[in-house]
Amino acid sequence: MIEDPTNEEELNDEPGHPMDMPDGDTGETITRVTGMYRDWFLDYASYVILERAVPAIEDGFKPVQRRIMHSMKDLDDGRYNKVANIVGHTMQYHPHGDASIADAMVQIGQKDLLIDTQGNWGNILTGDRAAASRYIEARLSKFALDVVYNPKITEWQASYDGRRKEPINLPVMFPMLLAQGAEGIAVGLSTKILPHNFIELIDASVKHLQGKRFQLVPDFPTGGIMDATNYNDGLRGGKIRSRARINQEDKNTLVITEIPYGATTSSLIDSILKANDKGKIKIKKIEDNTAAEVEILIHIPSGISPDKTIDALYAFTSCETSISPLGCVIEDNKPLFIGVAEMLRRSTDRTVELLKSELEIKLSELEEQWHFASLERIFIENRIYRDIEEEETWEGVIAAIDKGLKPHIKHLKRAITEEDIVRLTEIRIKRISKFDIDKAQQKIDALEDSIAEVKNHLNNLITYAIDYFKRLKKEYGAGKERKTEIRMFDDIEATKVVIRNTKLYVNREEGFIGTSLRRDEYVTDCSDIDDIIVFTQDGTMMVTKVDAKTFVGKGIIHVAVFKKKDSRTIYNMIYKDGARGATYVKRFAVTSITRDKEYDLTAGSKGSKVLYFTANPNGEAEVVTILLRQSGSIKKLKWDLDFADILVKGRASKGNIVTKYTVKRVELKEKGLSTLKPRKIWFDETIQRLNVDGRGELLGEFTKEDRLLIVRQNGTVKTAIPEVTMHFDDDMIILEKWEPKKPISAIYWEGEKELFYVKRFLIDNPDKEELIISDHPKSYLEKIFTDHRPMAEVVFVKERGKDRKPNMEVNLEEFIAVKGISALGNQLTKDNVLEINAMDPLPYEAPKPLPAEEIDVVDEEAVSSDASEENKKSSKDEDNDPAADIDEEGQTKLF
Repeated sequence: MIEDPTNEEELNDEPGHPMDMPDGDTGETITRVTGMYRDWFLDYASYVILERAVPAIEDGFKPVQRRIMHSMKDLDDGRYNKVANIVGHTMQYHPHGDASIADAMVQIGQKDLLIDTQGNWGNILTGDRAAASRYIEARLSKFALDVVYNPKITEWQASYDGRRKEPINLPVMFPMLLAQGAEGIAVGLSTKILPHNFIELIDASVKHLQGKRFQLVPDFPTGGIMDATNYNDGLRGGKIRSRARINQEDKNTLVITEIPYGATTSSLIDSILKANDKGKIKIKKIEDNTAAEVEILIHIPSGISPDKTIDALYAFTSCETSISPLGCVIEDNKPLFIGVAEMLRRSTDRTVELLKSELEIKLSELEEQWHFASLERIFIENRIYRDIEEEETWEGVIAAIDKGLKPHIKHLKRAITEEDIVRLTEIRIKRISKFDIDKAQQKIDALEDSIAEVKNHLNNLITYAIDYFKRLKKEYGAGKERKTEIRMFDDIEATKVVIRNTKLYVNREEGFIGTSLRRDEYVTDCSDIDDIIVFTQDGTMMVTKVDAKTFVGKGIIHVAVFKKKDSRTIYNMIYKDGARGATYVKRFAVTSITRDKEYDLTAGSKGSKVLYFTANPNGEAEVVTILLRQSGSIKKLKWDLDFADILVKGRASKGNIVTKYTVKRVELKEKGLSTLKPRKIWFDETIQRLNVDGRGELLGEFTKEDRLLIVRQNGTVKTAIPEVTMHFDDDMIILEKWEPKKPISAIYWEGEKELFYVKRFLIDNPDKEELIISDHPKSYLEKIFTDHRPMAEVVFVKERGKDRKPNMEVNLEEFIAVKGISALGNQLTKDNVLEINAMDPLPYEAPKPLPAEEIDVVDEEAVSSDASEENKKSSKDEDNDPAADIDEEGQTKLF
């Protein structure tokens, strides 16, 4: 609270103070309100924080939610009540209008935990609102009745108008706050506690009671996929990334089946349409078939990569959202910032205390019942009731009974009070006449057993609490399994997945590039978030943002979209150092730069000029012919230079000397092949993505012709060129480097014939996804083998009255020949099969390659002697640039 240092009383007491002077012609007096503002604002802020926006840590409810739950208990008779009736009843306790109560009640009902709903309560998936409160009904769920209420251990306070009593906190014996989550904005304070999984909360409570460590991450009712790596226990500064579940239905259709937390299908579709309008993604149309489950169909044009479109949806739309939790609760009428683990510990400890209070109350009640049952037996069995026949006063009756009981009460656990004796006088004659000593003793024995049981629970309170949580899990855990998949996400670079929605042009002579130069030379398609790399004739390089028109320097020789960390694009360059300097050759990659900074790629001499330049996306090294001008006694005016002989170094390296004489021109003689090694590719199962960083399982070394073999559990097989943007289905069972000549073996259940079949095949159409089992709805893939000589073990069902048939080992290579991919295959067996297991494959020796034909090799003319000598000399002068080492990272397309 900020205090005004000015003393108001002194100011107001000063005669003629300007604050007390009449205001111009109106005659009004200005009065200072600093004190009122200061007090009233603090009161208002405190009220909003404590009474409206932030939940209490004790029961996890905000005041309005607590009053709704209390009112529903007041009205509970097992039948549904109109929500309007419940809202009206709640207004006896809640000092606000019916709208706030109805909205809060709908939010509780949509969480499907405490309220059993009937009617249209809205849809959290589509964002549709609930029907009016007069049309919908509600009652307390069995779970709420079990864990929320117990008036005997509830603390009460007067309602806002003093007419009724309401609970200070409900005795909730469950981590309700974490199960439901909470969100609220107060004055200068907010809270955002994310919902967690019901079963996981119970398991965590049990672990806490057992003294074990536990970890909690959110679980959202909308499902989706979540990266909780930076959750930070729900404290300030943490972050959750939530994604929609997007699958590829076919090559032109994507389907969204689950949405991120906080989004609706309407908001999701709106964000996709906006991204399409801005050119970030390209779609044909969207269909929303959402009903009980989410189903949004996204149709994409032919030629657009589905995998890149999925990444673009995550990058540019609400298909991925970032959620920042903030664990703030009320404790002792003060805000408290704690993590979800500490919330669970406190909730579990409070549950133990509440269970203890319940047991102590129950023990007291049982002991009281045992005490009076024992008195009743003594009173009737010893006919003490006859002692009062001659008494004429009430005091005499009490004294007579007290005197008659004294010889028989030594075994009682407390002294007899006047109230006990009064209760004995209220026993009816009919009950005395039908009194059965044996039944009375059985009742006392049962009470003693119950007392012993309760005392045992109190002595083993932690075990009792663990059993309590396990009972909740058993009775109410069905259907409450985790909905949100936990997975680590890879970072999506927007520039790699954005649709190229505009065209880039260049005016080479004037030195301009941009998207508005439509009369000039077309370069490439680009997006408005791309960077452009430019090389000029004087050997300078610059990277700049795409714009309508940008001056980059006259004499442009190369323009392209710049790919960050692109170490596979190799630039081959020959330049002349200054007006009279030597000619140098260099090969380099550009992996990182400072935007809009000019880089000199030459030795730095004034008047340097590029004589030859190529950009090679896969590190190609061509052969060029060097032609010299006739000068003096030069004997050799022409020779070839192979860029494959030049090492790839950093962009700042000076390069190797070609010649010290004047070069007339450089001509391309022969296009070259890639000089880069095959790319090693790994599959990271944690994030289900390919990478070249060494994370996960190594799939092999791939050239640009190599493909991946992908097999799914649904029986589909396909091959694909590996790209780091690829997405993989959850039912993928095989992912490996494809060997076109290696047969694939499969055992599958043929649904129509109801028998197992075996087939071996090669993939003839690499670009087509094909089904290798029959299309009968009951057909399924049992086992698939990619070994050269696979072996399988068949275990048979034991028939009644017969010995089990011995297991059969099957050499699939001998069992069936390689046939077409659509062939039915051979029947495996007619006997009932229990299971089929994969065995170790048989040894395989690759066939030796045939002797290669002899090839005539034509010798090329060596580089002139002077150039060779200068190459040796220049190797000593080259820069020792740490950036010279080529780093093969960061490509979107692997080849």
